[in-house]
Amino acid sequence: MQINRRFFLHKGALALAGTTAIPHFLVRTVMAQASAQPHRRLVVVFQRGAADGLNIVVPYREKNYYSMRPSIAIPQQKVIDLDGFFGLHPSLAAFKPLYDQGHLAVVHAAGSPDVTRSHFDAQDFMESGTPGVKGTDDGWLNRALQAEDLRHRQEHTAFRALALGADVPRTLAGAIPAIAISNVANFTVGGRGPVASPAASAFEAMYGSSGDRIFHATGEETFDAVKMLKAANPAQYKPAADYPNSEFGNSMKQIAQLLKANLGVEAAFTDVTGWDTHQNQGGVDGQLSNRLRDFSSTIAAFWQDMGDEAADITLVTMSEFGRTARENGTGGTDHGHANAMFVLGAGVKGGRVYGRWSGLEKEQLNEGRDLALTTDYRAVLGEVVSKTLGADNLERVFPGARLRADGFLRLMPGAAAPI
Repeated sequence: MQINRRFFLHKGALALAGTTAIPHFLVRTVMAQASAQPHRRLVVVFQRGAADGLNIVVPYREKNYYSMRPSIAIPQQKVIDLDGFFGLHPSLAAFKPLYDQGHLAVVHAAGSPDVTRSHFDAQDFMESGTPGVKGTDDGWLNRALQAEDLRHRQEHTAFRALALGADVPRTLAGAIPAIAISNVANFTVGGRGPVASPAASAFEAMYGSSGDRIFHATGEETFDAVKMLKAANPAQYKPAADYPNSEFGNSMKQIAQLLKANLGVEAAFTDVTGWDTHQNQGGVDGQLSNRLRDFSSTIAAFWQDMGDEAADITLVTMSEFGRTARENGTGGTDHGHANAMFVLGAGVKGGRVYGRWSGLEKEQLNEGRDLALTTDYRAVLGEVVSKTLGADNLERVFPGARLRADGFLRLMPGAAAPI
């Protein structure tokens, strides 16, 4: 097998690959040494494809909702009531206990102020945290960790920031080291057994003889990370909940596995696809319903699985934009604007739907077709990162967003909000 530096170094990241037993493992810069587990941890879930917030958190007392969606609206008797005006799609039943316990909050009519309808641009803007600005080098979550470092000088482990998947996402790109793990069970260099794989042997020989000190250090610390994970033996993990047998279910189960292994994880990211419902979206049943059942059952299982450790965790969900208020001619919805976000955590003031409702009258809609935005998603994330990660320098995290630390939504005590 021909292996050289270019095989391992790609776009400033270190990738370990070489056999089918070795998933991608990316390290963006030299990693810090192991340290104590952080007190608070953040999990970010990105719903890629533009989820339909109006059928996820249903404004069932809004008469125009039913006139605009004759075939896909959720009947009032099927909605899971939240506050007498909003209710959950019936496939989100797993969320209701979390809401009733005060752990789950909803933010409706939230999203990015940029009005693009391009999935690519909207995801890029939302993950960079700079809506409308192309070319931002790093992601908002990486900057939040940078801001945390400015306030709290401490050592961190190689697992401080991680993503479940083949690549480090845009959200985590930046100066703080981040890793991507496709499969925890196969996270290794050289596979199993006493004989090292050709990839491992070649890699060790390469970094050991390299005159490039940065590359040498990164290589050594990469192997340290693999050894650290092996020592933690996450294979001994037994889920304390039943996860759906789905890609998202498996991702969240592995995030729980890594969190419970006490590896020093502070921020974890995963995404879930399948939200672009242009046709045959369905109402109570169908395409969106199936996706929502998996989505809510997985997050509820994660919360149950974490047990007492859930007290230190905050989870937030987002999607690049919402969908049109009116259904289209193929039983679906098209690209829209504002959406609904969920925030879950023991420190969250849940059991409420936050955000100002703008209404579904034609003159109230964005461009006469979409739910209008009343809460910038950065206000939600600003509260979350200031409380969870201690990242109080919100101008650094979200440049130009004009956030302040005394709160607006008050999702979490002492958090941030737009002026």
